Amino acid sequence: MQLLITIALLALGIMITRFAPFLLFPAGKPTPKYIRYLGNVLPSAMFGLLVVYCLKNVSLFAPSYGIPELIALAVVVALHLWRRQMLLSIAGGTVCYMLLVQLVF
Repeated sequence: MQLLITIALLALGIMITRFAPFLLFPAGKPTPKYIRYLGNVLPSAMFGLLVVYCLKNVSLFAPSYGIPELIALAVVVALHLWRRQMLLSIAGGTVCYMLLVQLVF
């Protein structure tokens, strides 16, 4: 019974989060300025947060000396400057880092 209640609450939560934008911001009304602002700044903020989170435990004094992280970060920056696609940058940096850690370092 508890499992069914949990599933029902999760489904309700998902439905609310899916329908809320359409209810709060109908098609005929202009989108509020603060929502447009958040739409512009949040992707970059999340990208920066991801970079900080990924580099928080890097030790420059451990045997790899942060070299794989630095190379992967350079790949992320290069891909982002080249294509300006965040998902490509993240995926490319992740693949580069995993290959470096598994095969080189």
